[in-house]
Amino acid sequence: MTATVTEYVCQDCGTLLRHSNPNTLESMRDVHNQLCVVKRQKTMAQQVAVPKPATPAAAAPAPAATASPPPAIPATPSTPAAGGPTTISLSGTGTSYDKVDGPIDPKFKEKRQPVGTYQGIKVWGPYDAPGQLGIWGENVCVDFDICVADGACIEACPVNVYEWLQTPGHPASEKKAFMIREKDCIFCMACENVCPPQAIKIFKKG
Repeated sequence: MTATVTEYVCQDCGTLLRHSNPNTLESMRDVHNQLCVVKRQKTMAQQVAVPKPATPAAAAPAPAATASPPPAIPATPSTPAAGGPTTISLSGTGTSYDKVDGPIDPKFKEKRQPVGTYQGIKVWGPYDAPGQLGIWGENVCVDFDICVADGACIEACPVNVYEWLQTPGHPASEKKAFMIREKDCIFCMACENVCPPQAIKIFKKG
């Protein structure tokens, strides 16, 4: 058997990236290296350390102020969805516990109907919590009945669209990759390409 590299550790921030497909891992590594906050801070610090022309004594504290710049990328680019409308509940007495295999149906919008929203994110039925959760999202769509919470999409997303959402009682996994910042999506397709069970479908805006 031929050994393959299945993980990568960032030398700057220590983030561990892991995937069974070497090509996918390489793509994840490239995206991370471009967006690594620690790497960017080191680069900015080196630029600040470059000698500058002398300035008046009153301006002396300025270099110290720029020596510790704010993070180049905020931990959460925006959080407006946190206050969005919620019309469905993740808890319930539903009896639908069928395990669903991928891939997600790319034509689900023609076959399913919206059943409500969760923090402003559209949910497509059938929906029978906690065992049947349907497909979530309008442009960044995840079939929660297929999602197994491996986290590849969260690691691969360069703009932090996803965060974990607890879904106790679901047969596939008890947490899901929730597209809380769906509006921040840049349609790079990284999450769709790395999802092992193929639970994600990205619809580019026209």
